[in-house]
Amino acid sequence: MTNAAVEPSATEALIELEGRYSAHNYHPLDVVIERAEGVWVWDVEGRRYMDFLAAYSAVNQGHNHPRIVAALCEQAGRLALTSRAFRNDRFGPLCQKLAALTGYDKVLLMNAGAEAVETAIKAARRWGYRKKGVAAGAAEIIVFEGNFHGRTTTIVGFSSDPNSRGDFGPFAPGFVRVPYGDANAARAAFTENTVAVLVEPVQGEGGVIIPPREFLPALRAACDEHHALLVCDEIQSGLGRCGELFAHHLAGVRADGVCVGKALSGGLYPVSAFLADDAVMDVFDPGSHGSTYGGNPLACAVAEAALDVLTDEGLIARAKQLGAHLERRLRELERSPRVKAVRCVGLWAGVDLHESAGGARRYTERLKGEGVLAKGTHVHTIRLAPPLVVTREQLDMACDALVRVLA
Repeated sequence: MTNAAVEPSATEALIELEGRYSAHNYHPLDVVIERAEGVWVWDVEGRRYMDFLAAYSAVNQGHNHPRIVAALCEQAGRLALTSRAFRNDRFGPLCQKLAALTGYDKVLLMNAGAEAVETAIKAARRWGYRKKGVAAGAAEIIVFEGNFHGRTTTIVGFSSDPNSRGDFGPFAPGFVRVPYGDANAARAAFTENTVAVLVEPVQGEGGVIIPPREFLPALRAACDEHHALLVCDEIQSGLGRCGELFAHHLAGVRADGVCVGKALSGGLYPVSAFLADDAVMDVFDPGSHGSTYGGNPLACAVAEAALDVLTDEGLIARAKQLGAHLERRLRELERSPRVKAVRCVGLWAGVDLHESAGGARRYTERLKGEGVLAKGTHVHTIRLAPPLVVTREQLDMACDALVRVLA
């Protein structure tokens, strides 16, 4: 008598479907999520997990925040897209709100984070030619080892990650890469053609790498000395993640340009922006840059609600307060022979493992079994980034699970 064939579970069937028909450009954990609320997500089998990645900081406000969902639904029933060929009633109010909150004169709305970075690169180059007087085609931008600014061909061209750039060349010239956190190396890289420094105040994809305290002030001083722009990529680190509106505020500096995205929509819709004062932003004129969907009314309504939630619910101060507790708890891990280092800023942490531990993936898989979803990066680092609505008790639950899997 033969055994009947075992039917695959819903999870297995959906994973098989994804593997058959999707390009294999990601290696996700084997969990299939079907709904979410706050810090919690549920898979297709009904199991509940705490989300400690927060979609790379896109859901700082928590999954499916009711105020943001309501704004999306209301706007979707009225007007979703006009293109920028016509004006819409949601565009100006969002630009005003974002400018007032961040302290910059102008905003340029796009969709994905990489588009905001591409916008910043174009702005810096045109500013260099038109305002600084750099010779045509000679503009240089200083960038850093370990950077992650997106995945367009221009951006991966100055990445130091072989997986990001391998076999995607030839790449655009005009970028000078130096070690992250090394202010002396950055200063030495300036020339008369330097138009900007593009930097993550904290390198998220790199493993929540926090530079020395003097690094950003030194970059600010060097940019001032050489008449160059300091541009901060705050797509993951900004909008409260690090316990301040922007992570570079922790260093007491003001950037000339800022890239934001992800949490700008609370995870409900792609919205990004480049922020700068008039002296930089007025290099753009009609036809020089744009996007069909950039600044569409649906995106604007969602982003307005997302910013209101961030401020009205005090999520930035919450990240600072609970971040201190998270760091205290994670310091307990330093007693584990598997743990090499712990870094924490606000509600963002990286736990580096020794190579002998066998890589971060095995521990994120074990965390999944404990009901916590987290992500490894650069093979040996566990990255933690809960939504900013997380409670102290939920942080403790996750930290207890991490202690168990690393025991």
